[in-house]
Amino acid sequence: MTPNAAASSGPSGPSRRSFLASTAVATAAVAGGMPLLAACGGSESGSREGTTSGKDAKKLLPAFVASNVVTPDLPSKNGSPLGFTSKLDLADLKTSVPKKLGKGGKVTIMSPFWGSPPKGNNPYYQGMNGLIGVDVVWQNQDGNTYDQKLGAVLASSDIPDVVVVPSWNMSGRIPTALINKFADLGPYLSGDAVKEYPNLAAIPTDAWQRCIIGGKLRALPQPSPPITGIVPLYRKDIFDKEGYEVPRSTDEFMALAKEITNAKARRWACLDMKWTAFQMFSVFSGSEKPLWWNHQDGKMVCRVETEEYLEALEWARKLFAAGVVHPDSMMGKNAPDPGPKFAAGEFLIYPNNITQWWSRTAEQATQNPEFKIWGMDVYNHDGGDPTVWAEQPAGIFAYVNKSASESVIRDVLAAANVTAAPYGTKEYMMTNYGVEGTHYTVKDGVPVKTDAGNNQVMNAYVMLASPAATLAHPDFPDVAKAQVEWYQRMGSFTKKSSFYGQMITEPTRYTNLGNDFEQLEDDITRGRKKISDMQQAVSTWKRQGGDKLRDWYQKLLDENGSAAS
Repeated sequence: MTPNAAASSGPSGPSRRSFLASTAVATAAVAGGMPLLAACGGSESGSREGTTSGKDAKKLLPAFVASNVVTPDLPSKNGSPLGFTSKLDLADLKTSVPKKLGKGGKVTIMSPFWGSPPKGNNPYYQGMNGLIGVDVVWQNQDGNTYDQKLGAVLASSDIPDVVVVPSWNMSGRIPTALINKFADLGPYLSGDAVKEYPNLAAIPTDAWQRCIIGGKLRALPQPSPPITGIVPLYRKDIFDKEGYEVPRSTDEFMALAKEITNAKARRWACLDMKWTAFQMFSVFSGSEKPLWWNHQDGKMVCRVETEEYLEALEWARKLFAAGVVHPDSMMGKNAPDPGPKFAAGEFLIYPNNITQWWSRTAEQATQNPEFKIWGMDVYNHDGGDPTVWAEQPAGIFAYVNKSASESVIRDVLAAANVTAAPYGTKEYMMTNYGVEGTHYTVKDGVPVKTDAGNNQVMNAYVMLASPAATLAHPDFPDVAKAQVEWYQRMGSFTKKSSFYGQMITEPTRYTNLGNDFEQLEDDITRGRKKISDMQQAVSTWKRQGGDKLRDWYQKLLDENGSAAS
C-alpha cells in the first residue's frame, strides 16, 4: 500500500471518498463533496454572510515558509503536487519535528471515519500520541452520516476540543455555528507566529485562505491541488494493442467510442463522461457545488446559465444515445464499483479521481500483469487548448473549540505540526503508516501495511492537518511521475474563477436553491429529460432567487475583490 491508496467510487462521478484522496494527499483516501461555506466581518457580531478576502485576509494569513527538510524528485509546477519516485529508505528518513511541542495535555477530536474505528488504546494511537506529546482521544463518527452527528453536536453545549468539518457537510446553520463556537487561531498562527510550527508554516497560503471564516482564522486545512483531479482514465494496454489513438476533441472521442463499442461482445467505450464534458467545454468548476459563480465579460454568471454548460450536457447525452456508454451508467449513483468490469475490458474509458490511477494499477498488478491504466489529457472540445477551472485548494478543516484553554490550543497545534510533516520524514511515516514492524514492513523500498496497519492506521490523525499536496508511489514510480506530469500539463491551462480560494456563506434563504440541478443533469444525459427542461429549470431558478443571488455575488465581488487577481 502506498500513500495515495484510494477507495473506489462509482461511475457516476467523483465520490466523497475519492475527493478526500486528493485533499488529504498521500493518505488513505476516503471522500469528495459539497461546498464549504464561510462568512465575512471582522467581529463576532458582524455579518454572517459573505467572505473575507483582499487586504483584510492578508493580515490574518500565516507566513509561508517552504519546507527544506526533504527534496522532492518532482518539484511542484503550475500548482501540481510534489512528486516522489524513489524507493523508501527508512534509514534516510528526515526529522521535521526535532522536539515534542506537546505539553502532555488531553485533546478530544471528533472526526468522520469510514470503516470500523479501532479501539482507542491501540498501538498506532499510542505511538502517535507519544511522538506528539499529547493524549489525543478520538471520537470517530460514521462518515456516511456525519452531517447528522455534526449538526447535533454543534447545537449542543458538549462540543469536543476539535471538530473536523469536511466541505460537503456544510449547510444550514453550520457556518454560523463555526463562527460562534470555534476559536480564533490568528494569535497563534497569523503572520510570523506560525513559524513556531514549521510544518504548518509550509502549508500553501491558498489553503489557509479557506480557513478564514467570520473574519478570523479558525481552522487547520488539508491542502489539495488547485488543479482538477478528475482524469479520463483509460486502458492503455488495450489501446496500444488495438492501435487506438487518444482522442483530442469531442468528434474524435465519439468516432473512437463507436469503433470500440460492440455490445454483442459486451464491450463499450466508456462510462458516463459528464465530468470530462464539463472540462472539454470549459464549464465553471462544480465539484464542490453545482452552482458556481464567476464574473466574466462584465457580468456575474452562474455555470448553469452558460452555453458551455448546455453544450457539455448535450455531448454527454449523445454518448448515451449512441449506445457507447456501458449500461451500468444508466444506474447513476447506484452503479456498482467500476473496477472489476474495467479490468475485464467491458469498457475502456471512465472519468474519476486521479487516485484511481494508482489504486487500479495496484489492484491488478498480480492478477493481470498486462493491465495498464493511464490518464488522458483534457483538450478543448474543438481540439484546441482547454480552459481548466481551478478547484478549491482545501476541502477538509479542523476547528478548535472556542472554550479551549491556551494550553489545549497549543497541544492541538503541536499535533497538527506532526501530522502536517512532509513525505520522507519520520513523522510522516508514523502518521500515515504507524509503527514499523507492527503496522508496516518495507520490502525493496516499498512500505506494505500489515493486518494491524490496515485495521488501525486509517483516517484519524491525517484528518487534523496535512502537508502540501504530494504524490508518492514507491511501488509504481512510473504512475507517480505520470500523475504529477498530468497535473503539471493541466495546470498550465488552469484558470482561477472570481471566487477561487474564498470561503463563502450564501444567505440561508438561498441554501436549497440549486438542490435539483445535479439530478436533472443526469436525467438529461441519460435521455430521461431534455435540454429544454434544463433551460426551463434555469428560468425557474432565476425567478425563485437566482437573479437576487447574482446581485448578492456581484456586491460581494465589488466589496471584497477577486481572490483570483
